[in-house]
Amino acid sequence: MKVPESHPRYNSLKLREKLIEGYKAGIVAEAGLIAHGRGEAFDYLLGEVTVPEAELAAKAAAKLLLGAENPVISVNGNVAALCPAEVVTLAKEASAKLEVNLFHRTDERVETIIGHLMNHGAQEVLGANPDARIPGLDHARALCSGGGIHSADVVLVPLEDGDRAHALRNMGKTTIVIDLNPLSRSAQSATVTIVDEVTRAIPKITGYVGRMKEGAPAHEFNNAKNLETIIDNIRTGAYSSV
Repeated sequence: MKVPESHPRYNSLKLREKLIEGYKAGIVAEAGLIAHGRGEAFDYLLGEVTVPEAELAAKAAAKLLLGAENPVISVNGNVAALCPAEVVTLAKEASAKLEVNLFHRTDERVETIIGHLMNHGAQEVLGANPDARIPGLDHARALCSGGGIHSADVVLVPLEDGDRAHALRNMGKTTIVIDLNPLSRSAQSATVTIVDEVTRAIPKITGYVGRMKEGAPAHEFNNAKNLETIIDNIRTGAYSSV
């Protein structure tokens, strides 16, 4: 459908259309459509904008990526459908690897997502031939690449995935999570949690990576305090005026 730009929820409706197209192309799982709707509900509470606390977290994420020895960006179907070019750009700017990691995994779907990312500028994408496992997981998300997620010191997990984010922390990894739900297991267990919509957050991180490479200062960041502020602001309705 053609969404008029005058529609008050133009951006949100365009993202829905991208997901539907991604589903038809074999990139997005059926459950991914439901997961996106859950995230939208939290985005309403944020005013559908990048709040100041998310800006702070994006800066902290950029600092971690630039300081990493082997940073990896994990990509699922929703991320590939919503912001493929943006995530490829971030990987290049931060010298990070891209790896496809899926809960609803089939070889065909992995290859489709890899091809989609390559079509948007990626030179290499891991995930098609997993040769390692994330301990403590009994499902397909445990499958990973030894040279990618398994050996990474910093992993960016662009969307909520609960038990895997927790398992990565148990492996001693620094984790950056993008999750609109500040109360989720992913958000609560991450080193840095960016409470923002993924298509807003990824370019924000990329921008801060570029500025820090040029010498912009990085500031101290307290994830627990930042999440507490976000939760309090949601409860009080403070973001309704943002």
